[in-house]
Amino acid sequence: MPEMTLEYILTKNGINPQNDITLDTSIAFASMQGAFIGGTGDFVSLFEPNATQVEQQGYGYVVASLGELGGNIPYTSYSAKTSFLKNNQDIIKRFTKAIGKGLDFVHNNDSEKIAKIIEPEFPDTKMEDLIIAINQYKKTDTWPTTTEFTEESFNHMQDIMINAKQLDKKVNYQDLIYIK
Repeated sequence: MPEMTLEYILTKNGINPQNDITLDTSIAFASMQGAFIGGTGDFVSLFEPNATQVEQQGYGYVVASLGELGGNIPYTSYSAKTSFLKNNQDIIKRFTKAIGKGLDFVHNNDSEKIAKIIEPEFPDTKMEDLIIAINQYKKTDTWPTTTEFTEESFNHMQDIMINAKQLDKKVNYQDLIYIK
């Protein structure tokens, strides 16, 4: 999805990703930061806190947020087989409620409090860098305020996938099994 979003943003801004630039997709996602620092490429697409670390270490600059430029994309979604959904609606509802509580927490607390809670998941990242990363995500409205999977965001995601030639045609929103 990050690559497809980048291609979509480039296309919408008059840059043909196939003809105007060289887009190297041979590097494993987890290795992109190291490859960039090692001299591969002029630009790299990184999640936080990696982007902040590259900047803090003097290896580059954050020039734009793909999340902000790409618009509202239901990037992280959870899928399950129809049989699981039908047989486990209570689990699905509780899981969705837990995600909603997490979103509420992020929106109702400052970056330092959030950083202290997530710090164990980022053992190689300084607290200050986590706070900067969280501030950046808050500034660009990265986290949705609801778990709702809207038709507009679903269609936007499909536009991005069609642009990247990963989807031939749109799926009807009404064909989704969606449990709130």
